[in-house]
Amino acid sequence: MYAQLGFCSGNSGDPIFVEDFGSGATTPLAPGITSYTYASGQPNDGFYNVSSNTNWFGWHDIDDHTGTSSNGRMLIVNADFTPGEFYQTAISGLCENTSYEFSSWMMNLTPTSSCGGNSIPINVKFEIWDNTNTNLLASGDTGNIFSSSSPRWGQYALVFQSLPGQTSIILKMLNNGVGGCGNDLALDDIVFKSCGDNVVIEDSSNVKIAEICQDELPYESVLTATPDNSIFDSHFYQWQESIDNVNWTDISGETNNTLITSPVNRTTYFRVKVAEALINVNNDSCNLLSETFEVRVVPLPDRPVSNGDLLICEDDATPLSVSVPSGVIVNWYDAAVGGRLLLQNSTTYKPTAAGTYYAEAETVNAACLSALRTALKLEYLETPLVEDEALTFCANTSTNLSANPENPSIVTSYLWSTGEVTETISVSSPGTYSVEVANNACVVTKTIALTEIDNPVIENVTSDGKDIVIKTANVGDFLYALDGRNFQLSNRFTYVDGGLYTIYVKHQDCSEVITTEYLHFYIPKYFTPNNDGENDYFDLSGIENYASSSVSIFDRYGKLLKSGGNGPFSWDGTFNGQRLSTSDYWYVIVIDNQKFTGHVTLKR
Repeated sequence: MYAQLGFCSGNSGDPIFVEDFGSGATTPLAPGITSYTYASGQPNDGFYNVSSNTNWFGWHDIDDHTGTSSNGRMLIVNADFTPGEFYQTAISGLCENTSYEFSSWMMNLTPTSSCGGNSIPINVKFEIWDNTNTNLLASGDTGNIFSSSSPRWGQYALVFQSLPGQTSIILKMLNNGVGGCGNDLALDDIVFKSCGDNVVIEDSSNVKIAEICQDELPYESVLTATPDNSIFDSHFYQWQESIDNVNWTDISGETNNTLITSPVNRTTYFRVKVAEALINVNNDSCNLLSETFEVRVVPLPDRPVSNGDLLICEDDATPLSVSVPSGVIVNWYDAAVGGRLLLQNSTTYKPTAAGTYYAEAETVNAACLSALRTALKLEYLETPLVEDEALTFCANTSTNLSANPENPSIVTSYLWSTGEVTETISVSSPGTYSVEVANNACVVTKTIALTEIDNPVIENVTSDGKDIVIKTANVGDFLYALDGRNFQLSNRFTYVDGGLYTIYVKHQDCSEVITTEYLHFYIPKYFTPNNDGENDYFDLSGIENYASSSVSIFDRYGKLLKSGGNGPFSWDGTFNGQRLSTSDYWYVIVIDNQKFTGHVTLKR
């Protein structure tokens, strides 16, 4: 029969023929395999080489496809100018009435840039002949395989079926193209293997791998082999088992498509050999193998390894944690046995309350559980409660700063930014102070902003008529006094008799008093000498405190009525014992060479 190239659509068996051309120094093929001429170096048109390199004619310089050796060889063919056969080999050991897949890897060695970009593509025909070389059983063409900019191996295959009584064939490869610039190929890894159905094995649960926990053994089930009928018209079986998936043993008498397993107590593999004819079942050149069914025994995991109990602060986000090996997950519970599932698949757990919690190991495969759970204890330390403060203190004093926690009974230590370790400290400088208040490892920080209250600075004291007015150079909640006892908020003292006074100023929150001496002197604008006890005299109180003074009183005509100096001065409104009438009287007052003139009204 004739067919286009194609791969086995079902399952391929083990290779019964492999040609990878070996490794080592270049050597010619055995006689009869090719009609081309052997070249020990670069092969010209119509020549071939079996080599581990292709570094000629600007070809792609490649390693062989097999890749198992640094000097693995491949067949290098530089096409003859006449199309024709360049390779043939006889293959024996085939089984009759059996489908086979022939395949080979090939590469166009000519780069795209060669031959002006018009290199001749390679085009190969595969032919399968009977052992008499007279009957063509199958053939197919690769079609044109064009050059490429980089080396590119490609695999090509042909499927055919042997005839009754046929156990050997002849494989031929022919060059469909002609020689010239191009049509240069590398060929490697020729493989013959049987071709049959894909066969799937499942157990009664319709799974292809049975994962069994160690405490669930022994395992027993019915395995079923199901071919896809893509190649075979009939099916014959032989079941096998293995404990290492390498060395296999036939199971005596198990030749149906189902297998009732014996009790399995360790990891075991099952597969089935399948052939289209009964005579071929035990011939590895003729049968094929199903997929492998694994009974995988999963050991129970060790319980998780604790990373330690926790004694942490209330606001600490550190979780409880455990360690498990790869392939194991952790589930968290509130009891050593049973209990409520709190969290799945996590090696860490952050509870919302103190207590004892339990970590259980579970295998990813088969969900096998550890025999015991790991207990981890979480305790919370109460956190000290403090509040930042902004405080003031008076200048030239010291003040006490206190950590003042709301829950002092839990506090184990204090550490101030000054280095002191008591709950309260005394300071005399403004600034920002901090204190770390600790309950063992739980530490909070309190900050105190301390501001100094400035003492008043007296800028000046003035007389405004009978009032005394005190002005400070700075601003504050100041109190004022003239006697050092009776302080007032106002800086103005009204109706104050003239005289020498001590001025007292202090901050209302502080005890330190700032003082200054002030001579309060004023000239009355009128007086009423009617003996009522108020304003009976033109009295210049305080003038006696000046170093030098003189006072002269005149009537409107310039007549001197009263004079005095360098001492107290008071006039009762008389002249030579006679009471003067209501009128304005003029004065000239000289104090420390400063002259004051004006008039005072006498009222009767």
